[in-house]
Amino acid sequence: MPMDAATRKRDLRDSMPLWASTPSISVITSKSCASRTYDVIIVGAGISGALAAEALADGKRSILVIDRRKPVTGSTMASTAMIQHEIDTPLSDLSRMIGEEPAARAWRRSAASVKALGRKVEALELACSYREKQTLYLAGEGGGARKLSAEFRARQAAGLEARYLDGAEVASAYGLDREAGLLSQASASCNPAQLTAGLLRAARERGTEIVEGVEITDLGEFGDRVVLATSSGSLLEAGHVVFCTGYEFLESVAQKSHSIASTWAIATPPMATLPKWLADALVWEAADPYLYFRMTRDGRLIAGGEDENDPDAYHSAAKMKSKPKRIVKKISGLLGVKLPEPDFAWSAGFGVTPTGLPYIDRVPGMSRAFAVMGFGGNGITFSQIASEIIKAEVNGKSDADADLFRFPA
Repeated sequence: MPMDAATRKRDLRDSMPLWASTPSISVITSKSCASRTYDVIIVGAGISGALAAEALADGKRSILVIDRRKPVTGSTMASTAMIQHEIDTPLSDLSRMIGEEPAARAWRRSAASVKALGRKVEALELACSYREKQTLYLAGEGGGARKLSAEFRARQAAGLEARYLDGAEVASAYGLDREAGLLSQASASCNPAQLTAGLLRAARERGTEIVEGVEITDLGEFGDRVVLATSSGSLLEAGHVVFCTGYEFLESVAQKSHSIASTWAIATPPMATLPKWLADALVWEAADPYLYFRMTRDGRLIAGGEDENDPDAYHSAAKMKSKPKRIVKKISGLLGVKLPEPDFAWSAGFGVTPTGLPYIDRVPGMSRAFAVMGFGGNGITFSQIASEIIKAEVNGKSDADADLFRFPA
């Protein structure tokens, strides 16, 4: 399966995210592989690769994690780490796209994956500021009270917990001027860099080898082995290969249904004037593009939005100045709190699919190579689902929801 390069290179983010300045985000790596043959090779040392490695590391398999960068330093660093069980595409909209039963399964699986991730963080004792949160979904320019009412009914029918709030209740409980809102449980937040580094360390303690500076240029499947060619001219082989390369997606599965968009984010200095309820909530709105924000444990406001369907817009120096200002203005107006100049502002590309669901599937034409792609605003949540599906497949089992995340025919 010859290609000019196995993955499409991208500069995954611009400027400095908050997480780059936090401690405990380094991982011990090697500069070269100790062997040429492994049971599993995972390409990508971000959150998807880290979760896959931790899930597969049983102390028996030989597992290699490789990345052309240092671990943790790709698109994971640009995450705002709003670990939402709510998928970017509202359930009522997704039901019209793929059917009520599949859409309900996708949403239920998303909620279950957040809970599973929380249990994993607790079991591994990962210090990553992980905290369970409510989600407040607000009426916005993309939908008012009628849309949120329909969404509420769809979630009820799917067996998902949610509470509908009319405009008076939103104003009374949160001091926000919006027509309506939906309040849900089962979401969370964390420091994504510390989470990723902690997972990689846990996998390494169980024998996983982590190597930086290795770039894959080609791959092929021969019988029960997958062979990878590197930019240095060497060959690696494994019983299974998992591409967790985020938005540097595999050229072999590049298609019109998967594209890259741009987003911007900020982090303020610690603030004493933020509303107290924000410590327990993630907030986003029914709009396109939508505004989203949360508060960190030390009182910073992290917010993002102003998305554009342009894969290169986040490189713009002019937009790197204007977009954060717009985000600050919008949130200041919504919360009625004057926000200070952000301590950190950054931009990044992110994967987009027509349904908002990721692709977690075998590479077309191969049985032992997998690709994990297209995460939208649910990167960490979908990465957890991917680790569960990939683990089942590598173990020779099937996941009941794997059909939801197939590549389009």
